[in-house]
Amino acid sequence: MTGPLLTLAAKELRERLRNRWVLAVALVFTVFSLLISYFGAAQQGVVGPRSLALTVSSLVSLVIYLVPMIALLLGFDAIVGERERGSLELLLAHPLSGAELLLGKYLGLAAALTLSTLSGFALVGALLMQQFGVEALWHYGGFVLSSTGLGLAFLSLALLLSVLTRERTRASGLAIVLWFVFVLVFDLALLGTLVASGGALAGDAVAWLLLANPADVFRILNLFSLEQAEGLFGLGALMPPAFASPLWMGLALLGWIVAPLAAALWRFKPS
Repeated sequence: MTGPLLTLAAKELRERLRNRWVLAVALVFTVFSLLISYFGAAQQGVVGPRSLALTVSSLVSLVIYLVPMIALLLGFDAIVGERERGSLELLLAHPLSGAELLLGKYLGLAAALTLSTLSGFALVGALLMQQFGVEALWHYGGFVLSSTGLGLAFLSLALLLSVLTRERTRASGLAIVLWFVFVLVFDLALLGTLVASGGALAGDAVAWLLLANPADVFRILNLFSLEQAEGLFGLGALMPPAFASPLWMGLALLGWIVAPLAAALWRFKPS
């Protein structure tokens, strides 16, 4: 099984490298992350990263908006696009099962997304190491790793959309809706419900509901990894103590990667 799967994954990665998709996304990450890291405090009359916690918390906001959008745009037509072009049957004419096709597509796209993310944040990592020492790379490395995980989670969701839809235009529309729901609407709706209930829905209930959004899992994971950011955002009063564990939040993010991909494998019908 691994032979055809890896061959297809390598083909997907080569295509993204050939059309300079990886380079373009890496440049976007580099430019925005440098601007936020170096000029984020310019309004206070200072330039350059003044605090590791504040720099990472600012980059968290960038990642939550940018990475899910890039992942959804990358993967929404992975299957439905092949189906519309009539090349899906051609691919399956090779000694390739449906599961191998889907996993090969995912692995290739995931490799491209991971490569662009790591490349895009590398320069900021060097800047932070120069400013705060090698120890800063421990926290920053965790942030970059979780950013990659967030991208893979939304890539899994994009692949699921691509499997469930029969038209590329519908898949693209649903991908945009998904981005709006998880990145913009979810927290507003939760806050509105909390206010409307007069605080009846509070404490652990709200905290557990946040696990239903991979973007919030990513946010909690990174803000709890730095005590300064935890105090800055006042999350300590809202989150259960178990949420302070990077292990549990990392497992929650892993669940968001595995579950949609497993659902896509279950629902994928090549014909």
